[in-house]
Amino acid sequence: MIIKKSQDEIRKMREAGRIVAEVLDILEEHVKPGVTTEELDRIAEEHIRSRGGIPSFLGYQGFPRSICTSVNEVVVHGIPDGTRLREGDIIGIDVGVILDGYHADAARTYPVGEVSERARRLMEVTLKALEAGIEACRPGNRLGDVSHSIEKVVREGGFSVVVQFVGHGIGREMHEEPQVPNFGPPGRGPLLEPGMTFALEPMVNEGGYEVYVDQDGWTVRTKDGKLSAHYEHTVAVTEEGPLILTLP
Repeated sequence: MIIKKSQDEIRKMREAGRIVAEVLDILEEHVKPGVTTEELDRIAEEHIRSRGGIPSFLGYQGFPRSICTSVNEVVVHGIPDGTRLREGDIIGIDVGVILDGYHADAARTYPVGEVSERARRLMEVTLKALEAGIEACRPGNRLGDVSHSIEKVVREGGFSVVVQFVGHGIGREMHEEPQVPNFGPPGRGPLLEPGMTFALEPMVNEGGYEVYVDQDGWTVRTKDGKLSAHYEHTVAVTEEGPLILTLP
């Protein structure tokens, strides 16, 4: 069952989303060669708590850190540790915040110094795919229209959509119904209605779509070792169209 939110609930999610956006802005200033992903995690957690929030990920099904840091071929769910970023890396950072009982969730992929043209193109296409998915979050569309909009941009860009991991509903729980694939035919799935809230998150690979999970049970990597990018926003469907809840 898809849980529709009241205007007050959406407002609460927007407040949580503002903190998420603040964290992602702050981390952008710190993503440089030599910094460790562990340091980025500490900075994020300190800011979340200073704003009265709680990190959504910390302790979630045993996840040991406050943010996910996914470097190069890591698709999602990378665990912050002593790994130092290097010139030319790309890093996807996923941040979730609970505030007043409601979650918001967003991710960005950052270049570390100067990156290859291919890496930059991968990031650009993934962000455009997210924007296309958001644009489709309108009353009267179906969930499949959102998924198809994302996939179309990725395929036209010459990259691959990850199929093993998908977006999701969000609200009082970080993961609610429905699952939101980043692929599939249009015109199918639930009808979108005002009050529905989704975390849209295209995960896009430079090479093939195949991925695997490390022995740590979390870290997802591309099977061919090529780069992956990840962007995400929490979005509400409203009468006026899509409302992004994870903006500054």
